[in-house]
Amino acid sequence: MATVKTIDDIDLRGIKTLVRVDFNVPLDSDGTVTDETRINAALPTIKKLHEKGAKIILASHLGRPKGERNPSMSLSPVAPLLAKKLGLPVLFLDDCVGEQVKSATEELQDGQIALLENLRFHKGETENDSVFSENLASLADVFVNDAFGTAHRAHASTYGVPSILSDKVSGYLIAKELEFLGEKTSNPARPFVVILGGAKVSDKITVIDKLLDKADSIIIGGAMAYTFALAAGKKVGESLCEPDKVDLAKSALIKAEQNGVKFLLPVDTLITDSLDFGAKEIGDSKIVEGDIPDGWEGVDIGPKTTKLYQEAISDAETILWNGPMGVFEIEASSKGTFAVAKTVAKSSAVSIIGGGDSVKAINRSGYSDDVTFMSTGGGASLEFLEGKDLPGVSILDT
Repeated sequence: MATVKTIDDIDLRGIKTLVRVDFNVPLDSDGTVTDETRINAALPTIKKLHEKGAKIILASHLGRPKGERNPSMSLSPVAPLLAKKLGLPVLFLDDCVGEQVKSATEELQDGQIALLENLRFHKGETENDSVFSENLASLADVFVNDAFGTAHRAHASTYGVPSILSDKVSGYLIAKELEFLGEKTSNPARPFVVILGGAKVSDKITVIDKLLDKADSIIIGGAMAYTFALAAGKKVGESLCEPDKVDLAKSALIKAEQNGVKFLLPVDTLITDSLDFGAKEIGDSKIVEGDIPDGWEGVDIGPKTTKLYQEAISDAETILWNGPMGVFEIEASSKGTFAVAKTVAKSSAVSIIGGGDSVKAINRSGYSDDVTFMSTGGGASLEFLEGKDLPGVSILDT
């Protein structure tokens, strides 16, 4: 993929600049932001645009309001938090299109910042509606995309608007995402160790296939490990797995052997006879090697597997991690994931955390400040690693 132009390649002083950011952050019942990762990731771009004297109009979605105004998904709680982090006032506008919004944005001074209301309060956003795109584009003269998490969607704010405006560049976050998920994994310092977890082989089989052409070692954890266990003829009890994807797992194992890639699977497993995710509890638990008995399910990698994986990770020069090793949200089944997080963070390797639950896990482990890069994209990260075209990136100037 060609390198895209960034905000450093264009004069923005006095220019109304529509910036697509990803402020799709979790809120508690009081409207308090409970995870600030995505807001923090946008700060370098916003600060630079302020320094350059741009008239900054920030646009984002939050949740899935399905085209209707929903107060619980308003971006209004983000504005004061963003202002505090920037040390600058942030004007919050209670819509994202319309005459009042247009009037307010036209009165912005150089370096001033406005935050629009949730884009998805309008159906036109997800439908990439031409009229909605034109109304949004009419607010600005330049488009900046810094929302990698939505770059795989051809929505109005990620594709429709840059199709209309003549100048469209990336912010620093998308540039970093392309560097680390692209360049650093395409031409990695070796050994290149890939850690893949999460629930489904089907979600990541294309990524596994692509990375088998690049990686020196692939480490498998999470529920997808039980599908690989089925492929090896083992019993998995009540563990979450995909029996219909056994052939895909077998083909991955064959390709790994053909390519000389070390393919590491769990040698022991923490299992439980009951799992209550809502109550954050598991029942009786024990460590087993080999088959998992009927009535029991795997919820984490065991201590032998943890040690095996830590040894493989400690030798790496480049690490890509996407997906937890188990049900890390429950303390009793979090040890494997957090041990891997610590080993990745303390490694001297270039460490890339591939979005989604992996970012949540590294944040909860307390080691997020020690990794090289955390992607803000879940689905976008996977699609980019698969080699798919990302509409929100391909539309930008190169």
